Amino acid sequence: MSRKHFSGLHPDSFRHPLDTQATRSLAALPGLDWLIRYGLAPAAGRLFYLENISSSIRVGEKQLPHLHALLREACAVLDIAEPQLYVKQHPVPNAYTFAVPDERAFVVVHTSLLELLTDAEIQAVIAHELGHLKCDHGVYLTLANLFVLATAQIPQYGPLLAQPLRQAMLGWLRSAEFSCDRAALLVTQDVKVLVSLMMKLCGGSPSLVHKLDAEAFLEQARAYEAVDEDELSLALKIAANAEKSHPVPVLRAKEIDRWTRSENYRRLMGGEHYRPLERESARPVAAG
Repeated sequence: MSRKHFSGLHPDSFRHPLDTQATRSLAALPGLDWLIRYGLAPAAGRLFYLENISSSIRVGEKQLPHLHALLREACAVLDIAEPQLYVKQHPVPNAYTFAVPDERAFVVVHTSLLELLTDAEIQAVIAHELGHLKCDHGVYLTLANLFVLATAQIPQYGPLLAQPLRQAMLGWLRSAEFSCDRAALLVTQDVKVLVSLMMKLCGGSPSLVHKLDAEAFLEQARAYEAVDEDELSLALKIAANAEKSHPVPVLRAKEIDRWTRSENYRRLMGGEHYRPLERESARPVAAG
């Protein structure tokens, strides 16, 4: 399939408005950018690099070349420098990225995620992580990942760690994920791939993946949104998602499906990708 490449792609041509709002809020916190960039990021970057190079498989032309080809094509479509790509043995399906100034960017994909996905869906995952790099999420992503890591390592203390800042970082991360899903769509150029990926994140297993239905999943997403009409259900939804690092998969699928029908998406695919497009309204989707 011949794909459109976005030479000179401007990140604000696809950035989600919730990402824009949340990033501005974090940037307004005095000293936070400096603390991360010069205090936390250098040590974290070296720590993650040592972990990757010692305990993961580094993908390249000679090592897992089919994955390297997916990475290279995604980078070409998004017009972005190629980061390092690692495959890590892990039972929880996940992928993540790290990039701050003066540190080599990298993407890590867990083996359990690769086992669930087709090549097109794997490329969507890689492109999603590239979206963080394209949107220059690196500085705040460092602190967000450290908060998530702290919760995973010491879950009983995670919610108590700098609670107001933690909540702000997780809220920013959930908003930023919507931009990265858009980057994934720009690479796959097929919304069905993204919806299939979200279904597998919800209930994928080798025996079920070929029996899932995209339209039924989008209908499920509409049902999830409909509970917002009830104040108690909305409050429970917000509370349930406050500690999550990602929006729930049904909402991500619905949001990316909605964006494919937008005027901004049509103009972007028509060639207006080199500058910010008209401002979108920030729809109330962050609760998920």
